[in-house]
Amino acid sequence: MSDSGSGAFGGSTWLGGFYELAIEVGPRDDERLQRALTAVWAAADVQGCFGDARRAPRDQEPVDLTVESLTRFGHVLGQVRLPTGQVVACGCMAIREDEADTVDWLDFYLPVGALHDAGVDIDGRRSYRSAVLDDWLAAIGAEVFRAVDFHAGFIGYETSGCGDAASLGGELPSSRGVGYLLPRAGELRYGPADDS
Repeated sequence: MSDSGSGAFGGSTWLGGFYELAIEVGPRDDERLQRALTAVWAAADVQGCFGDARRAPRDQEPVDLTVESLTRFGHVLGQVRLPTGQVVACGCMAIREDEADTVDWLDFYLPVGALHDAGVDIDGRRSYRSAVLDDWLAAIGAEVFRAVDFHAGFIGYETSGCGDAASLGGELPSSRGVGYLLPRAGELRYGPADDS
C-alpha cells in the first residue's frame, strides 16, 4: 500500500465526521484495551501508525501502536484499503469513562472527507449509510471479538455514544438505524442497519 502523499492526511480528509466501528470493550483495563487496539489494526490491515493528522505519513515518524500512544496523541492514525479498493486515512481513539462503573471504548473510524475524496459511495439520504462499509466493519469487529470478548459494537456514521450493552439487555433492536454487534452465550451476533 503506497502513501498517497500529502493528501493522505491533508485537505478535506478530516472534514464531515466519521464512519465508525465503536466498540464497548468492557471494564477499564489497559491490557484488554491494548488487545482490542492490536486486533483492530490487524483485522483492518491498517498500514502505518502515526500521531499527527496535519502531516502526511511520509512527513512524520511512526508511533507505537499502544494505549500510551492513544493517550499521548488522542488517537493513532494509519491508512487502510477498503473492500472497494480505495486507500483512505483511518484512526482509532479510546474513550475511557470516569464514572463509578468505568468502561473502555475503542472507536475505529474512517473520515467521511477521505471517503468522499476516494469516491466511496455513502448514501447521505440515510444518515451516511454504506452496506459495504457496514459489512466490512462488522467483519473487523468479529475478528476483534476473537481477541477480546467485548460487550457491544456499533457501526455507522458517528455511532460513538449511540448506545451501550446495558441498555440493550442482550437483545438486538428490531429496528436498527445503525449496525449492532452484540454477544450472547459467547457468540457475536451482527444486526445490520435496516431502517430507512
